[in-house]
Amino acid sequence: MAAIRKHEHSLADGRQLIYFDDADTTLSPDRKPDARVLDARPATAVMRQDVLTGEWVSIAAARQNRAFLPPAHLDPLAPASETNPSEIPDLYDVAVFENRSPSFGPDLGHGFDFSSVGLERTHPSIGRCEVVCFSPEHEGSFGTLSVSRARTVIEAWADRTAALSALPGVQQVFPFENRGEAIGVTLLHPHGQIYAYPYVTPRTARLVDSIDRLGDDLFERILDSERASERVVLQGEHWTAFVPFAARWPIEVHMLPHRHIPDFAATSDAERDELAVLYRRLLRGLDALYDTPTPYIAAWHQAPVEVRRDEIRLMLQVTSPRRAENKLKYLAGSEAAMGAWIGDVTPESAAAFIREGIARA
Repeated sequence: MAAIRKHEHSLADGRQLIYFDDADTTLSPDRKPDARVLDARPATAVMRQDVLTGEWVSIAAARQNRAFLPPAHLDPLAPASETNPSEIPDLYDVAVFENRSPSFGPDLGHGFDFSSVGLERTHPSIGRCEVVCFSPEHEGSFGTLSVSRARTVIEAWADRTAALSALPGVQQVFPFENRGEAIGVTLLHPHGQIYAYPYVTPRTARLVDSIDRLGDDLFERILDSERASERVVLQGEHWTAFVPFAARWPIEVHMLPHRHIPDFAATSDAERDELAVLYRRLLRGLDALYDTPTPYIAAWHQAPVEVRRDEIRLMLQVTSPRRAENKLKYLAGSEAAMGAWIGDVTPESAAAFIREGIARA
């Protein structure tokens, strides 16, 4: 969508800042510079490998200092003012910048074998973490955006997926949104994040194992099966959203494109246009389930940068621990310790409930 404009800048400590202007923006393309005097960026964190599972844990102690539920007049993601020297120095529609206290990066690298397993293996937490601000407003979520603004965010996801995938050592790019204090959100400002990992994540590694067992057309078969079921909650020309056959969470919705697409960078303008409408409608439907907004994690699973791109399809997974209006599902012994899940509701009844919310929204 050519009318969405992109402007690249730098923050006072050298971090990258990118403005994405709506197609119908009222903003000038000019932006104020970041006039703050900032400390040097923290050193890149260090990963340690869990020898029992082979998984990597990033020990990012600098994250302890990040803002925690600040008042609106000190919102670090709001446009800067004389009394609020925030991370974004000027007005914006959508803004993307490097995280000040990242879990991965700012250092980059390549050539390390993350798949090997051994005692006390460590490596710098190379990669990149970015913050995606959906709006200058202090409160909200993706679902509260206009269709035009939602389309701009999707354009930013596609742009950043391509750019981060090209960085040295990056193996997988993950856009996501955490919404609600019940999820652990520390900023009420409508925003998401993008992590660029130096390895293929554990969830994706398990997916690869399933593809090896069942065939490289697994996603096509999943989509055909779900579209023939009563678990579909929303569908269009290019996308279908459904409660999965083996849903773990009381509220869980997946969305797949109808053709094979490995990541956001490979989506067409038509697919992005429709997604701006359908995804917004889905999230508004989830908010309409109860009298208060639904907490959730919206996770966009993308194919790794270098492997299995013809087999792993771009997929949204929205999950919420909300099992009733005033009750949450907590991961206790079986789920947290053993990874053995117990569902609270049937996926079919959850799908009917979510369809009702979408209809009300």
